[in-house]
Amino acid sequence: MQALGFIETRSLTGAIDATDAMTKTADVKLIGTVKIGSGLVNVVVEGQVAAVKAAVAAGKAAAEAVGEVYATHVIAQPDEAISSILPGLY
Repeated sequence: MQALGFIETRSLTGAIDATDAMTKTADVKLIGTVKIGSGLVNVVVEGQVAAVKAAVAAGKAAAEAVGEVYATHVIAQPDEAISSILPGLY
């Protein structure tokens, strides 16, 4: 498994803008989105560590321009077990 990047926004619009920016900025693959509830949406991308870091930074800036970013995170070397807790994404 390659590096994983996460952006959690408080709106679908922010998640859409973040996803657009992430996929245009770096060579990352969109793994999917998870609607968490209370307006929170989590976007997950996968790729090489540097690409994921660049994508998450660009996605955060884009989402902040239209709404609230709740959290961002990059896991550089995720264990394969993580795929079992990403609902419907793997």
